[in-house]
Amino acid sequence: MNKDAKIFIAGHRGMVGSAICRKLEKEGFTKLTVRTSSELDLRNQKAVAEFFSTEKPEYVFLAAAKVGGILANERYKADFLYDNLQIQSNVIHSSYENGVKKLMFFGSSCIYPKLAAQPLKEDCLLTGPLEPTNEPYAVAKIAGIKMCDSYRDQLGCNYITVMPTNLYGYNDNYHPEHSHVLPGMIRRFHEAKVNNLPSVTIWGTGTPRREFLFIDDLAAACCYLMDNYDEKGLINIGIGADISIKELAYLVKQTVGYNGDINFDTTKPDGTPRKLMDVTKLHAKGWKHSVELPEGIKIAYRDFLASYVNEYAEVGDQH
Repeated sequence: MNKDAKIFIAGHRGMVGSAICRKLEKEGFTKLTVRTSSELDLRNQKAVAEFFSTEKPEYVFLAAAKVGGILANERYKADFLYDNLQIQSNVIHSSYENGVKKLMFFGSSCIYPKLAAQPLKEDCLLTGPLEPTNEPYAVAKIAGIKMCDSYRDQLGCNYITVMPTNLYGYNDNYHPEHSHVLPGMIRRFHEAKVNNLPSVTIWGTGTPRREFLFIDDLAAACCYLMDNYDEKGLINIGIGADISIKELAYLVKQTVGYNGDINFDTTKPDGTPRKLMDVTKLHAKGWKHSVELPEGIKIAYRDFLASYVNEYAEVGDQH
C-alpha cells in the first residue's frame, strides 16, 4: 500500500479497527477513510453502495462486526447472524463493484470446529460441528470467508481472510455482560478490589485453555499481511501458545492487585475446551508477535483505568 492510498477501515471505533487506524497513522498513511455506524449503517445495502461509489477506496479492512462473549452469543443469536451477514455481504460486494484493489476480512478462532485437533490449522475449518454457544456468529463468519474466496475465484478479486485468536488491549469492551473473558476478568477483579469483596466468581471449571494476542500486535500483523499475503483461504494470527482460564484468572488477579479468593462456578458453560492457533503459516510469511501476556495485561489494565476514569473515583491513585 502506498502512503497516499485511500484506505477504508470499517469498524474504526472498535478494538480491531482502532488499532489498525493507529498503526496506519503511525506509519504515515494520510488518506484513511472512516465512518461511524450512525453515519453509515453497514447493514444498509443502498447506503453502503452509495458510500463506495462516492469514496472509491483502494483498500478495505473489514473489521466491522457484531461481537460478544458466551452470554451475548446465547442471548442474541438472530442479531449475530443477521447483522454480520448483512455487514460483510454489503461491504464485500460494493468493494467488487467499485474496483477495490485489496480487501481484508476478519474471521475468528471461535469459528473452527469445537473439537478440532490442536493446534488449530487453517485447513480444519468445516471439518466438524461448531461450538453451540456461538454457532450463529460462526456461520456468518464462515459465509464471509467463503464469499471472499468465491469472489477471488469467479471475479479475480484480491480478498484475503485473517483469523485472529482472542484479542485484548487498548479500546477493549469491558461491558459486564457482553465482554470477552480477559477484559471481563479485568473489570470483575477491579470492582472486587474497589468494593473489598471477599471473592470473585469465574464461569466454568477453569480448565479450558485460551490463546491471547495483544491488539497492537494484531494491527501490525494485518498491515504486514496486506502487503505480503495474497492467497485464497485463511491465515491464522496468534502467538502459538495458550493458558488455562484458571491460570489467567490468577494472573489478572495479581496484576490488578486483588487479595480475595477465586471461585469457579461449574454450573456455567466452559465453551470450547481449547483454542490454540497453529501459526506456522504466519511465521513462514515472516511475522511474529512482540508483546507477551503478562506485559500485555498490565497495559490493558492501565487502559481500563484510563477509560473508566469517571466511573471509578480511585483511578487517579492507580497511575
